[in-house]
Amino acid sequence: MASRCSGEGDGRRPAAARQFSAGAEHAGMRLDVFVAAALGCDCSRSQAARLIKAGLVAVNGAPARAARLLHAADLVRVEPAPPVARASPETAQSVEVEVLHADQALIVVNKPAGLVVHRGAGAAGFTLVDWLWASFPEFLAWPDPDGVLRPGIVHRLDKGTSGVMVIARNPGVRQRLARQFEDRTVAKTYLAVVRGIVGRDRFTVSRAVGRHPATRTKMSVDAPRARPAASDIVVLHRLEPGALREPVSLVKVVPRTGRTHQIRVHLASIGHPCLGDALYGGGGRRGGFFERQALHAFALELAHPLTGARVGFVAPPPADFVAFLEACGLWEGMARLKRQVLAASVRGPAVDNTGVVG
Repeated sequence: MASRCSGEGDGRRPAAARQFSAGAEHAGMRLDVFVAAALGCDCSRSQAARLIKAGLVAVNGAPARAARLLHAADLVRVEPAPPVARASPETAQSVEVEVLHADQALIVVNKPAGLVVHRGAGAAGFTLVDWLWASFPEFLAWPDPDGVLRPGIVHRLDKGTSGVMVIARNPGVRQRLARQFEDRTVAKTYLAVVRGIVGRDRFTVSRAVGRHPATRTKMSVDAPRARPAASDIVVLHRLEPGALREPVSLVKVVPRTGRTHQIRVHLASIGHPCLGDALYGGGGRRGGFFERQALHAFALELAHPLTGARVGFVAPPPADFVAFLEACGLWEGMARLKRQVLAASVRGPAVDNTGVVG
């Protein structure tokens, strides 16, 4: 099965489709392990897994999961990543992405709601990565070893979530930032408008999150295969029906972990989904303010990858959040909101799958 590097490609991202046959010695081997060994030439198992997740690997002509166990004589085909049509500078200028900070190591942006971070399964159209390519040409030179085009991206926000994101300007910085996210030393603060009056002033939701057993586009706290997740929550304001047709609460959320849809799932699990979050029970547009989940990544703090000093960035809320706050008499300017949100302590009792524990 050993593969040799050739003019076809660098072994990590083949320039043409390649096919391998599993032998008897590969029976019971995971697909990602097999692909990494077959491609060779510095292709890691994680890179092989990303190729599989991107839909570029088939077993006997059908898509397969990275954890699939092979049988003797299985045919594994690895497709090259399709060419990506990169957006022009003119297209990028038509999409408003506020740059909050830029230095030789980092770019910090305020991602607008409705913008996908990068292409993936079910995600097409203009992305934040397209904007990066057009606005910062240095990203065009980044190596693309595994067919997944995500230069500088170390974390994500859902399409419908707005707010602060940090982007690395070179591969070395990306590794350092990724390590901070893996070690959970990055502090993230979100603002959410949720349905109903939240009773407790502050508490922690500690409920494992995994893929919904029936609806693959959703996550769930009742998933059979879930990973630990925790979110600290503090109520900033409780609002009886007025500007909106129903009671709502404005809350601050500090996630301790970074699972997919974690905040949205945790809020829905306690009966207070984000307003406008149709996927998790928040309904559609309500009160004329939110056509998406009312969730904004407000602040982010991390160690600067070059100096080690703690640095923080705050993303002003978008127009729909400001309109909501104004209608409720809560908007007194960005400086006041920043002081109020960052000063609010989040530690409190925990909520797990058995109820409230002290």
